[in-house]
Amino acid sequence: MTKELICIECPKGCALSVDIENCRVVKVSGSECPKGEKYAVSEIEDPKRILTSTVLTQGLSLKMLPVRTDRPIPKSRIFEAMNEIRKIKINKAVNAGDIILENLLGIEINLIVTRDVI
Repeated sequence: MTKELICIECPKGCALSVDIENCRVVKVSGSECPKGEKYAVSEIEDPKRILTSTVLTQGLSLKMLPVRTDRPIPKSRIFEAMNEIRKIKINKAVNAGDIILENLLGIEINLIVTRDVI
């Protein structure tokens, strides 16, 4: 099977052609730098994403507080992570970069605030 991807690792946006056998990458073509092959393998074999969302606040200047994970999480666990994030309610002032949930899903990834709120 062949899958077409656009590499997002650098501004070139190379059109990659990825040959896949048994859910494993066997060949990547179209990459103009080494980052393209690494990106293709990661995207096919173990896709991950930075998760951005909001959490509810209570008694603060914002009703919804923007948050994100501090590292990419497995794409297959995004819905599970969102279920945990929905349970959070912030009722004290926080600063951008503060960790509001440590070790999300037990995978050593933290949820951090992306905006100051008082």
